[in-house]
Order: sequence, then structure tokens, then C-alpha cells
Amino acid sequence: MKYDFDTQVSRYGTDAAKYAGLTGAEGELLPLWVADMDFPAPPEVVEALQKRVAHGIYGYGDFTNEAYFAPLQRWYSERFSWKPQREWLVETPGVVFAVYNAVRALTGENDAVLIQEPVYYPFARAIRDNGRRIAVSPLVFEGGRYRIDYDDFERTIEEEGVKAFILCSPHNPVGRVWTRDELTRMGEICLRQGVKVIADEIHADFVRPGHTHTVFASISPAFADMTLTCTAPSKTFNLAGLQASNIFISNEALREAFKREVGKTGYGGPNILGVTACQAAYEYGADWLAQLKDYLEGNIALVRDYLAAHIPQVKLVEPEGTYLLWLDCRGLGMAPKALDDFMYCNAGLWFDDGPMFGKGGEGFQRLNAACPRATLEEALKRLADAVNAL
Repeated sequence: MKYDFDTQVSRYGTDAAKYAGLTGAEGELLPLWVADMDFPAPPEVVEALQKRVAHGIYGYGDFTNEAYFAPLQRWYSERFSWKPQREWLVETPGVVFAVYNAVRALTGENDAVLIQEPVYYPFARAIRDNGRRIAVSPLVFEGGRYRIDYDDFERTIEEEGVKAFILCSPHNPVGRVWTRDELTRMGEICLRQGVKVIADEIHADFVRPGHTHTVFASISPAFADMTLTCTAPSKTFNLAGLQASNIFISNEALREAFKREVGKTGYGGPNILGVTACQAAYEYGADWLAQLKDYLEGNIALVRDYLAAHIPQVKLVEPEGTYLLWLDCRGLGMAPKALDDFMYCNAGLWFDDGPMFGKGGEGFQRLNAACPRATLEEALKRLADAVNAL
């Protein structure tokens, strides 16, 4: 491989949230929780940042130029058969920031916003923190796979008077890559019920072989007209700390409403280094990403095979996308709090606890597999030792 994903690069002492409070001492917690990778960004991105930093002047930026937008448009056109236009774009410092502002832009005080739990927990916070009501249509887990209950989806919209739906596609944490038919059925319900869609598609680049990511807004002009599409290079190229996200809104009225809410926060424009990294990533990062995805396939296979051979009480929910693995730990027979304590205190592992993702998360843990294989092997050994010691 041209790129090295095996070397364990220390992140201790780098102000990394993933390693907060840890020193690297032997026996400490092994952090495999928050969704950033333990891999350096593509060298082409590092080189572009170094060149920009060497310039020495970091004043206010103007990012309306074609040099920034062209690689972004080309990326989505070539990979997802979707060609966003320059006027649709609103830059924000992150997708969570965008979701918070979108909730305010599309709904009023005490309106209901729909989510599909278990799901990325900042969605519920964005609804609650903005004085809106959370409406839940839970995903159904059967046969080791999650599916949508369309009858419940529409019934919840009608009964709760839902005004907006936050779509997680690909889905975090359960790893589903929604098919075009699944997205179309949800979209037709939203269209029929007058529900606007906030589509978080930040994990779109991590779709496994045999699956295809469909941009929700690309399905039809009617879907595009009711949708805010949230994208970012942060997951794909490990750039979260540089705070650059690209939100696409083709409907002018929705776009202006969103921009007004962003303006109320006092946000003055994207970080110049974030924009530099974003442009370089989409322009030069394709080969790096392809090799990364191959490496992650090996990591997923390792987890699947190791659990089956050594810890059959814990099962991998086979992911279709993302590098986040949803582990079914119900075979350990532990209550949610006891399971979380077991992972921390007995196994020395820092995962994301299932209940934080909402209804249906009890008995599950989320593991971030985007790390060198040796790190993952150590985590699995710790888990096996702790389970065998029960």
C-alpha cells in the first residue's frame, strides 16, 4: 500500500478529545469512542496546510472562488451522480452546528422533529435545546439487521404533527446504508405530510462493497426542494478539528431561512485552514480514501471473526457503511449501566454506550474501528479477557 495505516501515532498530549484525560500509561482506558480516526490525514492535505501556514498571513477569507467549489462538485458528481450547484452552498463549522440551525430554520417553538432511534445523539439535543419536541419512529431490529417501520413512521408524523425529519444516511450507529427504495418511501411520506428533511450524509464516503449511497436530494426535484443536505470532509479525511462543512440547499427560501439562523449565531465564515484542507482533500484524496477503505475492510473482518471465535456472547451487527461498529452485547446478560461499567472497569475500553443513542440502544455498544489494526487487536483481547474472567 502507498499509505501507511498500521503505524500507531500517539495522540496523547495533542488536545485530542478522544484521548481527554488519558496519558498513555499502561493499563489505561483504550479510547474507541468518538467518530474521528487514529490515522493522519492524507499527506496531500498536510502539504497544502503547510504551504498555507508558511504564507504567514491568516486574515479573513473569501471562499466564493471556483477553485474551492470545483473539486467539491466533482467529488459528488463522480461518486454519487449528484451535481450540487455553487449557489446552493452554505459553509458552516460543522454538521452538528448545521443541524441545530436547520431545526430552528424549519420549525417553530414546540414543533415536533422526527428521528429514528437508536441514532446519533446530537440530533435529540438539537431538538431539545431549541425548544422543539422529539418524535421517535424507532428502527426495527430483526434477523441481525435494522429496517424501517413505514406505517409507524407515517403514523408518528401524523399523531405528533411533525414538521421536520432528521435523516441519518448512512446511519450512525447501526451502519445501515439506506437503499434508494427505502429513501424514496420515506421521502414520499414526508412529501405527502409536508415534512422538511435535514439529511445528515456525513458518512457517505464510507459505504462497503455491495452497497450504494444515494444522496436523498438526488432522487427527485421534489425531494431536493424540501431538503437540506449536510456534508463535510471531516469523517472522510479525519479533519473534524478544522471545522469545515458544506451544506447544500437548492430551495432558495429554505436556504435563506437557514442562512438567517446561522447569521444569528454571529458566525462569520469558515476557518481558512479548514477550507484549505477541504479543497485539497477533495482534489487529491481519492487514492488515500480507496486504500483506507480497503484497510477498514480488514479491521471489520478482524472484529467479526474474533468475536465469533472468542467472544460469541457479543455479536457484530454487520455494517453496510461507516467505520463505526454496533456491537450487540445482550448475550452478556447485563443491565445497561452494568454493561457500561464492565467495559470501562473490567475491559479497560472506552466505547460509546448504546443507551445514549436512544430507544433500542440498551445492550449495545459502539466501537470506532478506524484505528491501526494492532490497536483493535489489543481492544479485542481486553474484551475477551474481561468476558472470560466473569
